[in-house]
Amino acid sequence: MGNLRFFPERASTIAWQVDGLYLLLVGLAVFFSLAVFVLVIAFTIRYRRRSDAERPAEIPGSLPLELAWTIIPLFLAIAVFALGADVFFRMKRVPADPLDVYVIGKQWMWKIQHAAGKREINELHVPVGQPVRLTMTSEDVIHDFFIPAFRVKQDAVPGRYTTLWFEATKPGQYRFFCAEYCGTQHSGMIGKVVVMEPAAYEQWLMGASGTPESLADAGGRLFQQLGCATCHRNDASGRGPSLLGALGKPVRLTTGQEVAVDEPYLRRSILEPQAQVVAGYQPIMPAFTGQVSEEGVLQLIAYIRSLTPSTP
Repeated sequence: MGNLRFFPERASTIAWQVDGLYLLLVGLAVFFSLAVFVLVIAFTIRYRRRSDAERPAEIPGSLPLELAWTIIPLFLAIAVFALGADVFFRMKRVPADPLDVYVIGKQWMWKIQHAAGKREINELHVPVGQPVRLTMTSEDVIHDFFIPAFRVKQDAVPGRYTTLWFEATKPGQYRFFCAEYCGTQHSGMIGKVVVMEPAAYEQWLMGASGTPESLADAGGRLFQQLGCATCHRNDASGRGPSLLGALGKPVRLTTGQEVAVDEPYLRRSILEPQAQVVAGYQPIMPAFTGQVSEEGVLQLIAYIRSLTPSTP
C-alpha cells in the first residue's frame, strides 16, 4: 500500500491547476454529501414519532434560512464555474511560438512527425520547458490522445484537425494512451512521451544521419510533384490564388462568405477544392482525395505555412 498512488505524476504546467479543480469538486461533493447524511440521521432521531398520539408542532418557515441555502450554493456554483472556465481557457490558449508536432491516429498506432522532419511511431520526444502544440487527425475512426502525467487529452477525429498543447516541466518518460475505444486492439494503442533537456533534444532531432528533410521541404517537393505550382504562383498570375503569406488571412469565397485561411480550410481545399472556391477563380482544381495521404496533407500545409513574402 505504500506504493499506491491516487494520481499520476504531475509533469506539466497545467497539471496542478487541473488537480486543484478536481480536488475542489471532490471536496465540495464529499462535504455536502456528509452534511446531508448527518442531517438526515440527526433529523430522523430528533424528530421521530415517539407515540401514536403524538402530534408534532408546526414549524414556521424561516426566510433567512431559505435565503442562506439558496444563495450560498449559488455563489459556490459560480465560483466553481469561474475556476473551471479559467482552467479551460488556459488549456485551450496556445502560448506564442510553440514547437509544432503533427500526430495521426491509425488503428492501432500513433504516427508522429516533427516540423524538422523527424518521424516517430508511438513515441514523442519533446524538450523540457517549451510549449508543444500537437495538431492531430485520424485516418480511420475517432481516437483520443491522453497523457495522464500532463493532465491533457484531446480527440483525434477523421476529416478534421484538433489541437492540444502542453509544456513539460521535468525530464523523464511518461505514458500516453488512446482514451477512445477504437477497436479490438484499442488497449494496445499506447506510447510514451520522452521529455529531454533542450540540448539533448536538438541532438536527438538531428540524429545519426544529420539533418532530416523538414516537413515544409517535403511539402514543397510534393507541391511540385502534384503540379500545384503551375496554378498557385507567387506572383498571383496563375489560375489559382497565390498562397504566399496566405495562412492566417481572411479570404472571400464565391458564395460571398469570408473565411480564415487556416489548417482545416487548407485541408478541405486540398481534398475537396470545389467546396470553398475563392472569389474571382474558377472551380477547376482537381480533388486529391485518395491521392494524398494525411501525412502528405500535413506536409503541404507546413509548406504553405512557410511561404512568406520573402519566399522567392
